[in-house]
Amino acid sequence: MKHLFLSLLLLLSITGYSQQGTLQESLKVKSKLLGKPVEYSIYLPADYSQSNRRYPVLYLLHGYTDDETGWTQFGEAHLIADRLVKAGQIPPMIIVMPDAGVSWYVNSQDGKTRYEDFFIQEFIPFIDKEYRTRASKEFRAVAGLSMGGYGSMIYALKHPDMFAAAAPLSAAVRTDAEVLATPEKDYAGIFGNIYGNDLKGQERLSAHWYQNSVLKLIETQPADKLRQVKYYIDCGDDDFLIKGNMALHAVMLDQKIPHEFRVRDGGHTWTYWRTALPAVLKFVGKSFHR
Repeated sequence: MKHLFLSLLLLLSITGYSQQGTLQESLKVKSKLLGKPVEYSIYLPADYSQSNRRYPVLYLLHGYTDDETGWTQFGEAHLIADRLVKAGQIPPMIIVMPDAGVSWYVNSQDGKTRYEDFFIQEFIPFIDKEYRTRASKEFRAVAGLSMGGYGSMIYALKHPDMFAAAAPLSAAVRTDAEVLATPEKDYAGIFGNIYGNDLKGQERLSAHWYQNSVLKLIETQPADKLRQVKYYIDCGDDDFLIKGNMALHAVMLDQKIPHEFRVRDGGHTWTYWRTALPAVLKFVGKSFHR
């Protein structure tokens, strides 16, 4: 009886373990475009090592001043994914979380930091080569919070042929008026490395700004092109970025671009993003279904 009991415990332990995905943090990929290695974390679903399957991929982008560990350390992304896969609420998927520093996920005006080029031209092809992904638009999505929410919209709008879905949370979307009203010290510290330092007044509304303005891209890009992506937008009613997200919702309505838009109680916090992530994963998982 004792041996039977121990065997049952061992079986339960193995079964429980097999339902947990594998998290690998702070791995490195060499980038010729950036001239340095870039760190990334990756979540592989529980059955990855036991199958020959290929999996859909979600690129999950961190916020300003965070890194590739933010979504797992504070957002518990791997634990939430495990729970939803086990409950049959989302399909098994690979989740990739790259470090972007404070690049805003775009290329800088001076051409010294080409993060967008790295992400599209080097990073996605690297992930598709190194891991058993389904390497096509239909099985690739992008999501993120704050700066990463902005990045997820930028990638979806500029490269709609590469993503099935985009799910920005508390996206750092700013109107022209907000850009003009930003104090000089804050502007230089936060945006100077991307758009140029010492810009004042209308100088800030440069060609480079408009090339990377979520609102301007939606206004000027062919709507049919943007409709190739499914969008899920979520921002807290107490978030300092709510005005930009409301403007985002409005311009997408004007351009008749289908999207889900959510405003829940909360602010710019990890509590908000953790509670948002299950809905994001379900939305993304549904977009992968044929």
